[in-house]
Amino acid sequence: MTTTAKGLPGEVMMWVLIFSELAVFGAGLVAFMGVRLTDPAGFADAQAHLMVRLAGTNTIILVTSGLFAALAAIAATPKAARLWLLGASLLGVVFLWLKGIEYSAKSAAGITFETHSFFTFYYLLTGFHAAHVIAGIVILGLVGIAAVPRTIQTGVAFWHMVDLVWVLLFPVIYLL
Repeated sequence: MTTTAKGLPGEVMMWVLIFSELAVFGAGLVAFMGVRLTDPAGFADAQAHLMVRLAGTNTIILVTSGLFAALAAIAATPKAARLWLLGASLLGVVFLWLKGIEYSAKSAAGITFETHSFFTFYYLLTGFHAAHVIAGIVILGLVGIAAVPRTIQTGVAFWHMVDLVWVLLFPVIYLL
């Protein structure tokens, strides 16, 4: 296993990107919670329109994809690593498909960015996350081509950031 100077797997620049992305998502969550304090009843009413079970299912899907990615990073052969990366990527596609179902339901109900500040944050945070899922799927595909341990570790680190962000978004947006 190849590690950076600090003992982190993969490439240093990926870790710079990961930490900067975590800071952006963290700032978004702090802003979301701050605005929620100004209108708790409005946020609760808006939150009642979310598909909590679907989002919970998506949480299980994304965490499972993270497991598959981790298994790719420790796979004994490039072929096995590619299969685990494919599995992680396919679960990422399922996540996006389910998120699309949720967005479609909101659209059909006339719920937009402008419906309430809750939905402004909802769409911004979950949409930005979905963009990262797409980027992660591309990254996993690219590192799977060569299936070199260092690049796999780098791609998997990004994918775990995507997982972590969802594990933070899910309770804050859907449950609190």
